[in-house]
Amino acid sequence: MAQVNVCLKRTFTFFNILFAILGALVIGLALVSQSVSRNHGAGELEGRTMGLILLYIVGSVTMMIAILGAYGAHKENKGTLVAFLVFMVIGTLIMWKTGVSAAISSPQVKNMLEHNFRRLLPLDQSPESTQNMIGSVQETFQCCGLFSYEDWENNIPSSCVCNSEQEMEGNCKTVKYYELLRYHQKTVFSATCFPIIVHYMVMGYNIYMLVVFSLGTLALLGMVLSSMIIHQIGPKSPRPMMVLSTPAVFSPQPPKYQELYNSPA
Repeated sequence: MAQVNVCLKRTFTFFNILFAILGALVIGLALVSQSVSRNHGAGELEGRTMGLILLYIVGSVTMMIAILGAYGAHKENKGTLVAFLVFMVIGTLIMWKTGVSAAISSPQVKNMLEHNFRRLLPLDQSPESTQNMIGSVQETFQCCGLFSYEDWENNIPSSCVCNSEQEMEGNCKTVKYYELLRYHQKTVFSATCFPIIVHYMVMGYNIYMLVVFSLGTLALLGMVLSSMIIHQIGPKSPRPMMVLSTPAVFSPQPPKYQELYNSPA
């Protein structure tokens, strides 16, 4: 069996370590997203569960494939490396197809988000989990309502209300609303939350595309490296054929004496 180039073997090992780290980062991202979304009241957000499951699956599969490739290179096992190569081909096709589709639909993300968030209005009649999520966003980013403070109708929550220090910073405005047959007024944040939410969601979408294209590029690199190692391993050399020889003791021997015989004239 041919010896695999040491430099190529080390490069392939480093690649698999990098691939495993990327898989671990994807799992870590899923854990952080799950914790943050739960703490900010987004536990019941549409598509959250499916997205988290997808992140866990991608991270786990990535780590398992990396371990498979590292084992195949260490043992110079051609069958394991062929299986790794098949996974890399499939991964390259899936990642690049997903990335291209995401890039094509990227301009429509803002319109899709606006359509989904307008379905939540009015906010004071939305589910409690949604109100908690929007309230947390309002407190964190000092904004009020998704598109306007009127999204809460006449039930403006305390998370919209400015304190004296925030009023001095000029980030607030005084609004009037009608409740219980009389007008009331509150000082609320001037900014609305939807542009801020869109900004971070678009940023997350761009990070998602970056991760997908990075995985596709790494899968393509892994496909090339594994093909080179498989080529260097080459086919197994056939075993030399054993030739069976008959022992001399069983070989027919000529007679010790031979009778002379003269044919008659």
